Amino acid sequence: MFKQLKVSSLHVNVSFSAAGCFSRSMLSSGVRPPAFSTAVRSLQRRSGGGVRDFQEIPNTGSNGWINLLRFWKDGRFSLLHKHMENTFRRLGPIYRESLGSQSSVNIMLPMDIGELFRSEGLHPRRMTLQPWATHRETRRHSKGVFLKNGTEWRSDRLLLNKEVMVASAVRRFLPLLDDVARDFCHSLRQRVETEGVGERDQRSMTLDPSPDLFRFALEASCHVLYGERIGLFSSSPSEEAERFIWAVERMLATTPPLLYLPPRLLLALRAPLWTQHATAWDHIFSHAEARIQRGYQRLQTAVGGASDGRFQGVLGQLMEAGQLSSELIKANITELMAGGVDTTAVPLQFALFELARNPDVQERVRAQVLSSWEQASGDPQKALQGAPLLKGVVKETLRLYPVGITVQRYPVRDIVLQNYRVPAGTLVQVCLYPLGRSPEVFECPERFEPSRWAASGEGFRSLAFGFGSRQCVGRRIAENEMQLLLLHILRNFRLTVSSTEELNTKYTLILLPESPPRITFTTRSL
Repeated sequence: MFKQLKVSSLHVNVSFSAAGCFSRSMLSSGVRPPAFSTAVRSLQRRSGGGVRDFQEIPNTGSNGWINLLRFWKDGRFSLLHKHMENTFRRLGPIYRESLGSQSSVNIMLPMDIGELFRSEGLHPRRMTLQPWATHRETRRHSKGVFLKNGTEWRSDRLLLNKEVMVASAVRRFLPLLDDVARDFCHSLRQRVETEGVGERDQRSMTLDPSPDLFRFALEASCHVLYGERIGLFSSSPSEEAERFIWAVERMLATTPPLLYLPPRLLLALRAPLWTQHATAWDHIFSHAEARIQRGYQRLQTAVGGASDGRFQGVLGQLMEAGQLSSELIKANITELMAGGVDTTAVPLQFALFELARNPDVQERVRAQVLSSWEQASGDPQKALQGAPLLKGVVKETLRLYPVGITVQRYPVRDIVLQNYRVPAGTLVQVCLYPLGRSPEVFECPERFEPSRWAASGEGFRSLAFGFGSRQCVGRRIAENEMQLLLLHILRNFRLTVSSTEELNTKYTLILLPESPPRITFTTRSL
């Protein structure tokens, strides 16, 4: 993509194999890949003298409204991740962009990312999703931590961390996730054995697993958040659950265009786009409200108003703690619910596809999983601890296919990025898709290699869940949910695909496959 003036500052190994990667000898001899040369020369010309002014940062056009019209005309919103990658190739490792009412500085190299996070302050701020905030305000709902900033955010976040992030919380909800993952694989195995083809012990079935993965993610989320199962693996899932999945998908699809326009203006104009967005959120809140009410009723009917010692879900834990109001509990549970379905189900699609088209990797991971599972005697926590390649699979999947394609911060002080001064309060975006696919950061980035994460220290290279105190509050749920499902799938099935071609991707508010991959599941002896 481009060559840093001081390669050593990246702290990464730039020695690449002969299979399509450039080598250290090329760097030492001054030979650079042709695609890099233009950006390198531009960066070298700009490097003389002192720190450069903010206005000198390369930009994609100074008029945000003209840029926004071009985006709409060219259909660039659905390919925003590719637009970012191409813009870095064209302009170098930092650029400014204005779209409608929003302006940002975009970066992708670890040394700049580290400088940004070191300036985030005690109350890190990321870009507010204004359409979501406007919905809360117009419907008079409280906001959860995702939409809060400052001391109020920190206070609520510390209370939530106790129930979803710390090690003791993980130990409480891990068995619930394991139950759902086992049931999912049992249901899928029965389907393959009944409807598949082939020998008795090696039945095969080719299918698009995405609908099943969405149901898995919703079932797992409900079990952890509300402490109850909703029966989505039955032959006829409830209409309520199907409506919820539809509402989440509609909410995500309508968010990006609304980010660059004043939501209250669209609200006043009764714009169809805003109506669709608000209606989707109304469905989500209605679903969460019903689940929360059932949770309250369960606790109230327990002896003395307390639980019987069983884990009552995150909702029950928060209600028993009594440190958040019922409105704030509802706001945060709803955000966790809305953010925990697509953002888990879609990476699982990508992970299964990559394992299926990389059989050598699949067998290495499976061998570790089977050994760990046997030694763990069915204990899911021990099984995951003994199979670190599962965590590597998740990290590698999110490197190539980040759910959210940016992480944002507003630095609390002036900082210098790529020798340009960036004033405090500027929106700075870390662009994860170009980061994950850059040969300047990753050795042979096109290769799916979970073992690359075995070395200690990530150096601001794995950021799919964000960073620091403002990282994704549902991170531990999502990571363990994905790892446990992959563990049980690898125990039960061998995965293959008919084509190993790259998947085309599109962007809504999350990165999706343009067409869900069809995967062949072949049963294996347990």
